[in-house]
Amino acid sequence: MPNRRPVHIDVVSDVVCPWCFIGKHRLEKAIELTPDIPVEVRWRPYFLNDWIPREGISREQYLTTKFGSSERYKGIAQRVAAAASAEGLIYAIDKISRQPNTLDAHRLIRWAGGVGKAAEMKQKLMDLYFTEGADLTDRKVLVQAAADIGLNAEEIEKALAGEKDVAEVEREALSAKEAGIEGVPCFIFDGKFAVSGAQAPEYLAEAIARVAQGMDAAE
Repeated sequence: MPNRRPVHIDVVSDVVCPWCFIGKHRLEKAIELTPDIPVEVRWRPYFLNDWIPREGISREQYLTTKFGSSERYKGIAQRVAAAASAEGLIYAIDKISRQPNTLDAHRLIRWAGGVGKAAEMKQKLMDLYFTEGADLTDRKVLVQAAADIGLNAEEIEKALAGEKDVAEVEREALSAKEAGIEGVPCFIFDGKFAVSGAQAPEYLAEAIARVAQGMDAAE
């Protein structure tokens, strides 16, 4: 159908959530499976670990606090790493030494979204964290990541040093939790229904098609 309105997909996720890393890739596959349906993806912030201070903590401390010990997490991590590998992604568990607070990462995604590069920024940050083990609380890492996708490094450095959009990101992340979102990624299709978890591309593609069909019927 010509000039059909795009299906809006709000993706609520965090850059340090491994299933969000996998889920983003699966959503992109789903969109490829529905080439005739225009889709507009909006990346929404979520704090998987809102208790972590702005400066971040050691990975060891994080795993001990959340799982009881780093050893206890190993089995879970290996299963997730295998799922990532099946998608062509690398979850390099042993490279991660810092667990960041992701407020600044979400600010970067928000700013990149202003020039149509939110997905690119999010992917860059996830690759840095999961594949390279980069510290996302290190401002130099964040500025370089922004520069790598074409943002102005000087402007980003200045913005990160201040409080620009801090309240907005925090408010949006809080509203997601207040709406009852407890597991991420969460895909919200055209504001009508939500799918939680890194579902298979075919399942997500079916959801896109169903929403598009409903939109067409309503016109």
